[in-house]
Amino acid sequence: MADKDTEDLSGLTDDERRKKGRSPDPLMPGQKAPKATPPKPVAIAFWLWLVGGVVLILGYVQLLTSKSAVIDQYVKGTTDPKYTPQMIADGVTTLLWYLLGGSVVFVLLFLLFAYKAREGTRSARTVLTVLPVVMVLLIMVVAPIINYLTLLAVLVFVIAVILMYLPSVAAYFPKAGRKP
Repeated sequence: MADKDTEDLSGLTDDERRKKGRSPDPLMPGQKAPKATPPKPVAIAFWLWLVGGVVLILGYVQLLTSKSAVIDQYVKGTTDPKYTPQMIADGVTTLLWYLLGGSVVFVLLFLLFAYKAREGTRSARTVLTVLPVVMVLLIMVVAPIINYLTLLAVLVFVIAVILMYLPSVAAYFPKAGRKP
């Protein structure tokens, strides 16, 4: 009976190695990596991360273009006389620009890890599970300014996470081998 560490895996494709719980073959400098063929749910999840990211950015662009309505809400909600409407307007404008920049950063992280998850990296799938939760918590704590596009993007991200945890794709994300 062959031990997992001494088993000969040469000549197997990366997908076959992955099914046996092993990582893909290491590459020599200059050698091209073989293309992984992800299961359909993982491929769909990748595109959902991309679509959700675009929707998230569009949501904050839309908020920025309608900033006067957001400013009016904050001016009406402020009862402290030491804050002038101009101070509130400047603060809200700055906040909206930060939210737009933050959404771009989150989308870039989503795409990086979605690409790695599409290649079968289990830790990338884990990061993609945690990252939307962190994003939603930051939005709720820093600035509870949410519009329908932001909610739609979060819904798309949830669907993408669910697709990456379906039983049919479990073999595509092997557990890392433990050494005694």
